Amino acid sequence: MDIISNEVQETEIYNRVDDLKAFDETKLGVKGLVDQGVTKVPRIFIRPHDELVQDLNFTKVDLNIPVIDLSGIEQGHDRRMEIVEQIREASKTWGFFQVVNHEISSSLLDETIDSIRMFHEQDNETKMKFYSRDRMNMVRFESNIDLYQSRTANWRDTLTISMAYSELPPEQVPVVCRETILEYIKGTTMLCGTLLDLLSEALNLNPNYLQDMECARGRTFVCHYYPPCPEPELTLGTSKHTDPSFITLLLQDHLGGLQVRYCDQWVDVPSVTGAIVVNIGDMLQIVSNDKFKSADHRVLANHKGPRVSIASFFTGVVDPPKMYGPIKDGNTPAYRDFTVTDYLNKFFTRPIDKSGLDYFKS
Repeated sequence: MDIISNEVQETEIYNRVDDLKAFDETKLGVKGLVDQGVTKVPRIFIRPHDELVQDLNFTKVDLNIPVIDLSGIEQGHDRRMEIVEQIREASKTWGFFQVVNHEISSSLLDETIDSIRMFHEQDNETKMKFYSRDRMNMVRFESNIDLYQSRTANWRDTLTISMAYSELPPEQVPVVCRETILEYIKGTTMLCGTLLDLLSEALNLNPNYLQDMECARGRTFVCHYYPPCPEPELTLGTSKHTDPSFITLLLQDHLGGLQVRYCDQWVDVPSVTGAIVVNIGDMLQIVSNDKFKSADHRVLANHKGPRVSIASFFTGVVDPPKMYGPIKDGNTPAYRDFTVTDYLNKFFTRPIDKSGLDYFKS
């Protein structure tokens, strides 16, 4: 890629704002570009030269993130302590693992993926009614939450369903996916409770510790749609980031593309039939005082598509404000106490590829 002169770069920076606004005002997202038949990635999506060069220096490694079988997690079962140890090791080293036999049916997983695809592929007039950048809207459709803060836009559209502040009136959920996504939300909320118990034990705490802190009370579900990309080598589906949550549960379809940073390399997180991907968020890294790791991850763009995924973020108590902080276990706290509101306010005013942990180091 040729080095561009400073004069041209300045022109591009000035024009970028206009291009971002023009894209945003269509209210059709990336899928709207694909529907128009674009054969080149628009400039607002092209990654900076330094990022593209950096990726060329990464060696492809063939490693597998842990897949943990949850059958036998009942208290007193012979396998429970084995499962707790597997979760402890995965949370400490990878910050990522997949779970199977989690009691959410495979049929519901498939139906959830299909229903989110149907939302994104319905007629434009219906879908545009949900388009908004107002974070207080409990249900909203948008493309790139950090569109105006990031260095480059991502090849991705999103339906967000937020229960961060209060319970969601079911009638606000789009009809095309309402019944299925509400059932899926119930399933993931129950699974989150189970995992918080296991994570508490993995921290050598009472099984109820993280649930008693209400780590799962705030919930946000982001339903991503990654259209096929004509030049996937120039952009990303989702930029490198860590999650604004205690834990995140991710359902992904068969196309893959998710990668996690491990030992300074990008490792694929393959699609495993019937599995839910679990990753540690920034808030749990803080509360665990760095015992658990909130790992960088990203999603590649792809010629194939669309790719669909649903990320369930469990973010604790937002309102009224509640203080969270490192577990008091005799070790020096690596972070100061925080409220979820404080964390999220910082998250929504920065590019997603900038870590939120640095704001709260003690």
